[in-house]
Amino acid sequence: MVEMALLIAVILIMAFTPIGYIRTLGLEITLIVVPVAVGAVTLGPAAGAALGAVFGITSFIQCFGMSPFGAALLGINPIYTLIVCVLPRTLMGWLTGLLYKGFIKCGPLKKGALALANLCCPLLNTFFFMGTLVLFFYQTDYIQGIAAGLGAGNVLMFIVLFVGLNGLVEAAACFVAGSAVSQALKRVMKH
Repeated sequence: MVEMALLIAVILIMAFTPIGYIRTLGLEITLIVVPVAVGAVTLGPAAGAALGAVFGITSFIQCFGMSPFGAALLGINPIYTLIVCVLPRTLMGWLTGLLYKGFIKCGPLKKGALALANLCCPLLNTFFFMGTLVLFFYQTDYIQGIAAGLGAGNVLMFIVLFVGLNGLVEAAACFVAGSAVSQALKRVMKH
C-alpha cells in the first residue's frame, strides 16, 4: 500500500512539473511511464493498471491548457480525448504487469524479465496511444494537417514520423531507469 501511494505521488509530481515531460515541437516525451512500469513489475498487473489510470487521468488534465496538442484534441472531441488519454495508459500498466509475470515463468526470459517488462511498458504506451489516436482522430482536419506537414502519405508513415523519436527516448529511459528502480525495490521488498 505504501509503495503504491509513493508511486502515485511520483506520477502526480512528474505530471505537474517539468520532470515528467520533455516538450518537443510536436508531442511531449513522457517519462511518467517509468513509475507505471516500476509499479507493474514490483506490485503486479492490478497496480500497473491503477498507476496507468492515474497517468492517463493526469494526461487528460494536461489537455486543459497545459498541452497544446491535448487542448486541440479536447476541442475536437472531449470524450474521445478522455479515451485516448486514459485507456491506453491503463492497458499499458496492466499488460506490463502480466508480461512480467509471463517472462518470469518462461525459462530463457526469466533472467531478463525485469528489463524486458520495463522495455515493453513504453512501447505498449506508444502503441496503444497512437492506435487510439489514429482510431478516433486520424480523419480530423487537425491530424491530417499534422500528417501533411510531416509528409506522411499513410497512417503507418504518420505514426512513425510523429512518434518515432519520442518512442525511442521513452523506451530507453524506462529501460534504464525503470529497470534500476524496479530491481532496487524488489530487493528492498524481499527484506
